[in-house]
Amino acid sequence: MKKLSSLIIYLLLLAGCTSSETFDILIKNGQILDGLGQPAYVGGIGINADTIAAIGQLENAKGLQEIDATGLAVAPGFINMLSWATESLIEDGKSQSDIRQGVTLEVFGEGWSMGPLTEQSKEAMQRISDGGIEYDITWETLGEYLEFLETKGIAPNVASFVGATTLRINTVGFEDRAPTPAEMDTMKTMVRKAMEEGAVGIGSSLIYAPAFYSSTEELIELCKVASEYDGMYISHMRSEGNRFLESLDELIRIADEADIRAEVYHLKQGGKDNWNKLEPAIAKIDSARSAGLHITTNMYNYTAGATGLDASMPPWVQEGGYDKWAERLQDPSIRKKLMTEMTTPTNAWESLMMGVESYDDMLLIGFKNDSLKYLTGKSLAEVAAMRKTSPVETAMDLVIQDGSRVGTVYFLMSEENVKKQLTLPYMSFGSDAESSAPEGVFLESSTHPRAYGNVARLLGKYVREEKVIPLEEAIYKLTTLPATNLKIKKRGALKEGYFADLAIFDPNTIQDHATFEKPMQYATGMQHVFVNGQQVLKDGEHTGTTPGRVVRGPGWKKNNNQ
Repeated sequence: MKKLSSLIIYLLLLAGCTSSETFDILIKNGQILDGLGQPAYVGGIGINADTIAAIGQLENAKGLQEIDATGLAVAPGFINMLSWATESLIEDGKSQSDIRQGVTLEVFGEGWSMGPLTEQSKEAMQRISDGGIEYDITWETLGEYLEFLETKGIAPNVASFVGATTLRINTVGFEDRAPTPAEMDTMKTMVRKAMEEGAVGIGSSLIYAPAFYSSTEELIELCKVASEYDGMYISHMRSEGNRFLESLDELIRIADEADIRAEVYHLKQGGKDNWNKLEPAIAKIDSARSAGLHITTNMYNYTAGATGLDASMPPWVQEGGYDKWAERLQDPSIRKKLMTEMTTPTNAWESLMMGVESYDDMLLIGFKNDSLKYLTGKSLAEVAAMRKTSPVETAMDLVIQDGSRVGTVYFLMSEENVKKQLTLPYMSFGSDAESSAPEGVFLESSTHPRAYGNVARLLGKYVREEKVIPLEEAIYKLTTLPATNLKIKKRGALKEGYFADLAIFDPNTIQDHATFEKPMQYATGMQHVFVNGQQVLKDGEHTGTTPGRVVRGPGWKKNNNQ
């Protein structure tokens, strides 16, 4: 009865939203999906400057610019909870592959963040860059980086976690040891500064060196500082395979002991032997939530992930950074040891190579060395056959020869589990990819199709075609849910007084086209996109406008309006 009363009040309020005003922009006759999960209704939205000024039945209203959205869905702009557009936006601020899917907020910080930086972390950051993008680092703090993007000009809004990996490199370096008390204090000070600059929390990525060397207790202490500012802890957990459930226990423990909201990055169960662990994982999360912890998850909508060949090698061989790693890979005795460790199932570290069913399921997509780029798109099995060396030896050789970890796609997950995860009430979405365009430097390496199709695949394949979840629920999980989890203000919903970030699309035609063979293909069906009241996509084409802003977390000390 209470639900029915609320719906009646909601509809009455809509009916009363008439206006004879003239707005800067008037969107008419659209199917309004407000992001709150309410049923869609036909109505209008009036925008003045950067703000939604009116919403509802605006029959008498006028607009200096008018858009007839008949037959189109009008939704809040979408939030990419795991974006690696940190460098692609430096190269090209238009953010084409994501804007064309309606993404208006990119959230960075999966372990690595673009600040705070020391000389050591600057060098390490440029070493792991897979895309061949070159730029000068003119900032030191995370806040300075985000402001650099805004000043440069970018189409989407941006936000970031501060990376636990970056904090560790700044203090402990690449050593496999606990931080000293002084180093721990330094990391905590860095967290405080980042949170006051607007970081939304702390992000970790625990399968990779040097983050792998962090103890649970170290992470708890860092998260206690972020919690003081009402930030979130978000993690690529220590294992998504053999120790998936134990790693989830660790995340829940960190949330509990640090009194912090926590989210699982790209929830998945890697390797066929681990596909049966989804239900126990859901039970653990539900239990934690019932006990009062705020645990949420995000995902990308594919059965393959993408990272590097470092995820196929034990952390001990990577200690000290890339140069030490490459040096060890050239030692015959170490190579012999690795031949065993890389082909033996283990719980001691996360081996993605052991999660695939064959070396054909490892696609090489990112090379720095021009002489190796002809291998882009080939599987590890194919390259090994070409070279007449074993796949394990080939992986070692490629890391040495390329001067990088070599970007790699791993086919690891179950389609059935992907669909089950979509229905979880606390699930949001992240591409775990850059936002680029099929041109220029971006053509020098390949990518995962999620960079061009993650959102469109959700709305086309899983919502429209397979009806896994209704459209209203999908929009809620792309907008209000992540905005609420991040505790950002005035974004993530269509409400009067909120910033005018809008995605306007045809729900009958929106579709991803990117494939693993040809990943750089734009999604279609998104018609218009607005960021802070300015149109960045018009009739499916980018306008070149770059109105994106820094979106700051709840600990920001300067001003709490955003």
